[in-house]
Amino acid sequence: MKIISLKKMKKITIVILIPILFFACTRVPEKNPVQNIILLIGDGMGIAQIYAGMTANHGHLSLERCTSVGLHKTYSANRFITDSGAGATAFACGVKTKNGSIAVDTSGLPVKSILEYAEDNGLSTGLVSTSSITHPTPACFIAHQVDRGDYEAIAADFLKTEIEIFIGGGKNHFSMREDSLNLLDSLESRGYQVVNDIKDIDYEHERIACLTADIHNPSILDGRGDMLPDATVASIRFLDNKKTGFFLMVEGSQIDWAAYDTSTEGVITEMLDFDRAVKTAIDFAEKNGNTLVILTGDHETGGMSITGGDFSTGTVNAVFGKKGHTAVMVPVFAFGPKAENFTGIYENSDIFQKMMKAFGFKPEK
Repeated sequence: MKIISLKKMKKITIVILIPILFFACTRVPEKNPVQNIILLIGDGMGIAQIYAGMTANHGHLSLERCTSVGLHKTYSANRFITDSGAGATAFACGVKTKNGSIAVDTSGLPVKSILEYAEDNGLSTGLVSTSSITHPTPACFIAHQVDRGDYEAIAADFLKTEIEIFIGGGKNHFSMREDSLNLLDSLESRGYQVVNDIKDIDYEHERIACLTADIHNPSILDGRGDMLPDATVASIRFLDNKKTGFFLMVEGSQIDWAAYDTSTEGVITEMLDFDRAVKTAIDFAEKNGNTLVILTGDHETGGMSITGGDFSTGTVNAVFGKKGHTAVMVPVFAFGPKAENFTGIYENSDIFQKMMKAFGFKPEK
């Protein structure tokens, strides 16, 4: 038996350890990026809004199918309580900005959004909202403005992108403008089919602009019907037909508005409607196998508390602590490949980073 000296043994150990240590200290690039991401945002949706909908639906919601759950911190760059502009900018662009801003940094300079990165990388893109499509949450993915209320400037920014489909209200911001421009004609000249009803969408068309209301769509209680789940189905079908991979943002805008009105019934009906859109997204992701679904809220509204209820009858008793947004952390749910990256507690701006990583995109410096 050959005896190896201690000195020689040390040399062998060093030779073996060097490549191991090098590998351990080298960042392994993201493998198998996802093909599609569907981001669903329940505006104003916190834990209480979710549990109110769950209780009213006899104990269950489709979002329970998500395999990963986390929490994000909602504060903006200049306020402990965010607004939807700063909140959605964090999701869309990965930066904390001032309240009232749309996809710009604290100096007012444009910041590239996940939708724009998706377009630059050859993916198809879409936006859906039950509010005006120029409202802060959808606007942050496609426009760059220092004032969330400048709806006409936001509408004009749509013409600076290659977005394939958008569905929501806000028709007047494209056609009844102070500058007298008719952006609907401009959309048509760029290859968009411009329609007012989801049923009229031509899935063979190159691009779709479906403007379902002059300003905002009505609430569920006021007769909106199936607009949100139908728009989600239509957008997924249209984008999937492109065979390029896609990014889609879907907003249930009016959970927030119902909570502003301190309406428990309004919160429940909007929450259940949003969950139907969630079901559509998860059903598609489950069948597709390469789609990441993320759902969250930009902030909680109303300081809503559940004070009683009954699963068997769907009864919910609730009170509201304030009229407006609160600062509490908001849950994040995820389903599909890379869903495990959304557990834990993190900044709202990290959602952008996690989506970029899931797509395998490199941020511009």
